[in-house]
Amino acid sequence: MNAIDLKRRLVAEALGTGILVTTVVGSGIMAERLTDDVALQLLANTLPTGAILVVLITVLGPLSGAHFNPAVTLAFRLCGKMSGNVALAYVGAQVLGGILGTWLAHGMFAETIFQASTTVRTGGAQWLAEVVAAFGLVLIILLGMRQRVDAVPWLVGLYITAAYWFTASTSFANPAVAIARAFTDTFSGVRPLDVPGFVLAELVGAVLAVGLANWIFREEEH
Repeated sequence: MNAIDLKRRLVAEALGTGILVTTVVGSGIMAERLTDDVALQLLANTLPTGAILVVLITVLGPLSGAHFNPAVTLAFRLCGKMSGNVALAYVGAQVLGGILGTWLAHGMFAETIFQASTTVRTGGAQWLAEVVAAFGLVLIILLGMRQRVDAVPWLVGLYITAAYWFTASTSFANPAVAIARAFTDTFSGVRPLDVPGFVLAELVGAVLAVGLANWIFREEEH
């Protein structure tokens, strides 16, 4: 890949992550304005997130691989599918895109643009939930690419839709999204102090998923 190709891939990663975070934050703000029922708020946050993932992966996947997630990029790096320098560039684009996506959501809903979350999300249960969330996401992507690459957009969208509800953390499963959500004091926010725990848990989940996927593929090849 030449420089212009990498630039296009980075723009795709920043754009995709930005739109994803705009959807997460924006649908959360809309949910809070429409109802006081927390279960309905979560549902209103869940469905747009799952839907936009299907769209974004379908249209941007052929360009950048549609990672939109440092945990996914780490998995691809560990699998030898990309160089360390490219992986770092992807992560930078994802984090920047995510933060800009938060600010865009604030602007659309006439919220204060620059915020810091005060929502406490910490503790062993939350971290375990994020290990599980990221593990499942990365494993599904790796297995899906091996078995049914055309189905990966739907697999990811449906998995995240489900994981919103079966994990105690509502399945961030994405370090870039976790960082971006620290910049909003709305429904989807997470206190900046709690972000490192989320990020570490998500990366651990990704590494475990790569290990299991590699073992499964080796067994399959025998």
